[in-house]
Amino acid sequence: MNGELAALLNERSIGIADSPVDSRALAALLDRIEDGTLSGKMAKEVFAHMADTESDVDTIIESKGLRQITDSTQLEQTIDAVLENHPDQIRQYREGNRKVFGYLMGQIMKATDGKANPGQVSELLRDKLG
Repeated sequence: MNGELAALLNERSIGIADSPVDSRALAALLDRIEDGTLSGKMAKEVFAHMADTESDVDTIIESKGLRQITDSTQLEQTIDAVLENHPDQIRQYREGNRKVFGYLMGQIMKATDGKANPGQVSELLRDKLG
């Protein structure tokens, strides 16, 4: 988040003391990354809203629906649906084409509007592909 904060300050030609996102708000945002509520990408979006509206982290997360999906059952259902629609890629992966894993990850992330926990999806997908 240092990069986003520095970019904001530079863009607005202001010093850290004049930042619209204070240290408490930034700490709360980092807590939401740490506890798995937000991915790094989602956190950047929340940070931008914080800078523009000065709303608190949790209000933005709820109003924008930016909660990361970590429910294993829900993720497995999504992975199963994607795999069902991509039998050729499954075959290619099992034949040794590891690049297709990234494609499948992308399809799963797309199906969840980027809200799935990527680490968790990667682990579940590897298990399913064998």
